[in-house]
Amino acid sequence: MDVVIGIDTGTTATKGVAAGPRGEIRALTSVHYPLSVPGPGRAELDPAQLVDAAVKALTDVAAACRENGDRVIAIGLSAFLHALVPMSADGEPLGPLITWADGRSAEQCEQIVAAGRAKVLQARTGTPVHPMSPLTKLAWWEATDPDTLRGTPRWGGVKELIVAALTGGPFQVDLSLASGTGLYDIHSRKWDDEALGIAGVRAEQLAEVVPTTTRLRLRPEVARAAGLDESVPLIIGAADGPLANLGVGATPAGIAAVSLGTSGALRTVVDRPASDEAGRLFCYALTEDRWVIGGAVNNAGSVVRWAGESFAAGFERPGAEGEDADERDAALLEEAAGVRAGSEGLLCLPYLLGERAPWWRPGLRGAYLGLRREHKRPHLVRAAVEGVCQQLALVRDSFEAEGYPVTEIRATGGAAASELWVGVLASALDLPVAVADTPEGTALGACLLARHALGEFPDLAEAAALVPISRHTRPEPEDAELYRRLRPLVEESALAVLDVVAELDRLAPEPLPGTEKAVGA
Repeated sequence: MDVVIGIDTGTTATKGVAAGPRGEIRALTSVHYPLSVPGPGRAELDPAQLVDAAVKALTDVAAACRENGDRVIAIGLSAFLHALVPMSADGEPLGPLITWADGRSAEQCEQIVAAGRAKVLQARTGTPVHPMSPLTKLAWWEATDPDTLRGTPRWGGVKELIVAALTGGPFQVDLSLASGTGLYDIHSRKWDDEALGIAGVRAEQLAEVVPTTTRLRLRPEVARAAGLDESVPLIIGAADGPLANLGVGATPAGIAAVSLGTSGALRTVVDRPASDEAGRLFCYALTEDRWVIGGAVNNAGSVVRWAGESFAAGFERPGAEGEDADERDAALLEEAAGVRAGSEGLLCLPYLLGERAPWWRPGLRGAYLGLRREHKRPHLVRAAVEGVCQQLALVRDSFEAEGYPVTEIRATGGAAASELWVGVLASALDLPVAVADTPEGTALGACLLARHALGEFPDLAEAAALVPISRHTRPEPEDAELYRRLRPLVEESALAVLDVVAELDRLAPEPLPGTEKAVGA
């Protein structure tokens, strides 16, 4: 069988998938690495580990293809958005890769907002002004270390890093990743002069922007390590969010995709760059004529992992000695499924890593409201799941306000394997949720886009129709009504406590030296 390999570089793991002509999964692998949190507001990755993980995922999947007797005809790339890494002129990283979850540029973000420039920039670039974006990260660098900012030959993200390592070729980034930097004018298709001025960088320090269907060539040594012919094209691909829509078949109008991984997002596809007057939705490219609008939330599956680490130390079910973190999290969700919708009056603001959509306000922090003596661990876990799903429902409400009605949800990501997650999501959104057969929708999307680049699917809707769906969940009417009534309280509570959490941040002592943390290993 002729297969395409998709490599998806995520925040805590790189996934590799081989897919056949009908989207059937022929091989699958995952390479994990830790997200480093060495201080307040910081969230970084080791660039060398990302490169090694991409090469290993490619090598492992290619080996599985040979064992299956399959022939690899192309490779497609996916990468997470909003990362920033300093690079040398030949593409070598010069420091850690700063991820979307890094919040050190909150002050620069507030300055842009206070100057009245945020919504204008967002309308042109498609990216909300928020500490997640490379725009504000570079502005932070300009404020704290301008000499390094200007003297660094290249500034890039995950895709530039991986492309440089795999190809050794020109400094390029796809349109999709560029549209998520806050530095690129998605309407005139060029780096934005005002944004570059705020960031303090020159256009020549940034990559050449190319279509998501651009063909590249593997370095000979990489091809040999993977056992692939050097002629196998490498398709530069797109960002993980837009590709997740393609990988779960959510490209037709009215169908939205939800990602439930470490973080989460709700997205729907439109046929041209779009912006909303309220500034609540992002707009990123899938291809030159297919764009994705939506909102990302910082916290999804990570809230259950946190709950397991915080509430379930030593927690073991009878006969479950030695179960790993995934098994523990599944057990916690099983417990939480026994709690009624609404968690007996407990409301969770699950902003462990701050929050993004729909308000894009830095400084948001997590909280439990309505906590009573009767609430136990299952209530705390279920309330956290409900908090994430309510946040995604607020994004869906923004779709409705802008005239983009949604009639069906396609879900992907590790948390989508949980019946509790999917059931709460269906009721919070009050929409049917379908889960794709493969949990690796983003990597499959990279495979499908690569086939589109090869000319196999001139219409992306044809590719999306290949995605098999086997699990359908409908909302519970009573639960949906309760969540609808609770949702205004989420927004009111989140914004009402901003001043309180800001003061708490000021009063919090600095962490002791050497207390570096790593999550997601």
